[in-house]
Amino acid sequence: MNSMGLASRAHLTPIAMHTSASAPIDHFATQLQGIAALPHLGVIQAQGEDAANFLHNQLSNDVLLLPVGQSRLAAFCSAKGRMQASFVVIKTAPDTVLLVMSLDLLAQTLKRLSMFVLRAKVKMSDATAQWQLRGLLGDSARALLDTASPWQTTRNAEAHAVALYPAVLGETRVPRALWLGAPTQARPDGPELSSAVWDWAEVMSGVTLVTQSVFEALVPQMLNYESVGGVNFKKGCYPGQEVVARSQFRGTLKRRTALVHSPTALVAGQDVFTPTDPEQPCATVVLSAARPDGQGFDAMVSGTLESLQTGWRAGHVQGDALELLPLPYALLADI
Repeated sequence: MNSMGLASRAHLTPIAMHTSASAPIDHFATQLQGIAALPHLGVIQAQGEDAANFLHNQLSNDVLLLPVGQSRLAAFCSAKGRMQASFVVIKTAPDTVLLVMSLDLLAQTLKRLSMFVLRAKVKMSDATAQWQLRGLLGDSARALLDTASPWQTTRNAEAHAVALYPAVLGETRVPRALWLGAPTQARPDGPELSSAVWDWAEVMSGVTLVTQSVFEALVPQMLNYESVGGVNFKKGCYPGQEVVARSQFRGTLKRRTALVHSPTALVAGQDVFTPTDPEQPCATVVLSAARPDGQGFDAMVSGTLESLQTGWRAGHVQGDALELLPLPYALLADI
């Protein structure tokens, strides 16, 4: 199921309907133009005639029917449905699939995936050194993409540009793309951007990859993955599939990811509390980044639906109140 199909059958939940009292942030869009290095990402390569079938049986999304030259978002879960990693999956050839992921989880994920290979005709390897990874924002992304539809991929020579969810700044949508090129290939044109600017744009897109800070902390829906094209409920089994499906079909999901603004720094993995229960964490920071003007921090936070109605604090009683921002996409209402 593609991301456009998801959006057409989605509705706004209470998370998405909250509005921010902050000043409009559309003007930041002029700063989200250019190219950022992505040293925090790495690449696992699966190569062999069984590569697509093997990954299809391990990940939350359909890899077997993924066309060559196209991409998808997918999660790798434990038997309990908790995400151990997530990827931008790119099929570069009938027998080759790339998994772009957080570098801090690459070694352990490669080891775990390799444990399941058994007799499958596929070789798993760390291919990070074989690729340049760049993040493209604004006109730099627009220039290389055939379409802005998320997870659609444009190939140019040996490079791949994957359209990501845009950064949404008020009424402005800033295109984002992941670019993979050969080590000797000239990078795309555009001004250099810092990793901090890229991180902030990622927060404002509401879509991110799992890092060590939230390893095994969330099932895919707790990071809104079913609403942004990261879960296919019609594919066959994979580790944790029963838990993920039960959360969706039986209405047992109690936690979602929302965007917040904080006057002080937040750190991925940090606990969040409610004013009414300052001892029991109700949410976890997934990704945080400073606003370009230095006026506080924006973050993706995964928390309980109940606590969203109460309000969040970054610490115990003395912690700063977190301001809820509009979610930049609709959450999926059905499948």
